[in-house]
Formats: sequence, structure tokens, C-alpha cells
Amino acid sequence: MNDLNLKEHIRGIPDFPIPGILFYDISTLLSNPKAWSFALDELEKIVSEWNPEILAGIESRGFLLASALADRMDLPMTMIRKKGKLPGDVISYEYDLEYGTDIIEIQSDALAAGSKVVILDDLLATGGTLKASIELCEKVGANVIGSAVIIELEFLNGKENMQKTVKSLVKY
Repeated sequence: MNDLNLKEHIRGIPDFPIPGILFYDISTLLSNPKAWSFALDELEKIVSEWNPEILAGIESRGFLLASALADRMDLPMTMIRKKGKLPGDVISYEYDLEYGTDIIEIQSDALAAGSKVVILDDLLATGGTLKASIELCEKVGANVIGSAVIIELEFLNGKENMQKTVKSLVKY
């Protein structure tokens, strides 16, 4: 299955969540076990090169990637979530959006100082959330060694905002 075209398994949904946006939906990828396994195989190859100590998934589809890869690679996994969704002590990070701000959080004991972290998400668009996630992990003393996504929207230039390497499986 080395020549599987993942784009054939990602559905484009026009005008979601607002008119004029083409949403790239990985539900169709998840519903096809062979395509999903192939995507995980390819992500595992990328992530393995970095030799991480822990994987972090960005809410919510990043959880799917990080948990599946953590299981395959026998690594711990942690979640980066929107404000107010994690129990216990958390570390917060506020970042700018095009119109306003948002806050993401991680549990205060989720990452050891100096730990080598790879961050996972389904999609890289403008890069705002991924950049904030990197900065949040570094705020608690972790060493973000790279990030990986299934889909990259190259026309939004999200990689240009990154100080860390970001690798993707599919580019639009």
C-alpha cells in the first residue's frame, strides 16, 4: 500500500463552518481502516526520526493521532486543550487570533522539564494554534523537537510562523 493517495480519503466540505471555507474532513479517512493505518504508518515514520519522549495532541482531532501513535510507539501522550476543559492544576497560554484571543492549557504535571515532545494535529492552516501549543510546551520547560499533521494548507503559509519543524502527509 506504498502508493496510497490519502487525498482520496479526505472529504472536502464546502461552506463549513462558514460560507467560503472548504473544510478538509478526516472522518472519511478514519472510516477506512486501511487508509487510516497507512496514515498512521507514515506519521510514525516521521515522528520516529525525532526520537520523542512524549507526544502531545491538540484538541480535538490531534488527540486521535497522538493517542494512536503513542500506543504504537509505546510512548506517553498528553493533551493540549481549550481553556477550562482539563481537570486539576493547569498552565495556560493566551494567544492572538485574527479577531481576538484564545487560551489553551496543559496539565501542570504533563511534561517534565527538558522532555522531548512532538506535537500532533490533523491540520495546519495559519499555524496560530500550533505555534501557541509549541510556546505552551516550552513555557513549562519541555523541548518541542517537531510537529506533524495530516493536512497542510500551504496557501495559508502556516509553516512560516513556526520556529520548529512541521511535517505533513498531504498538502493543498
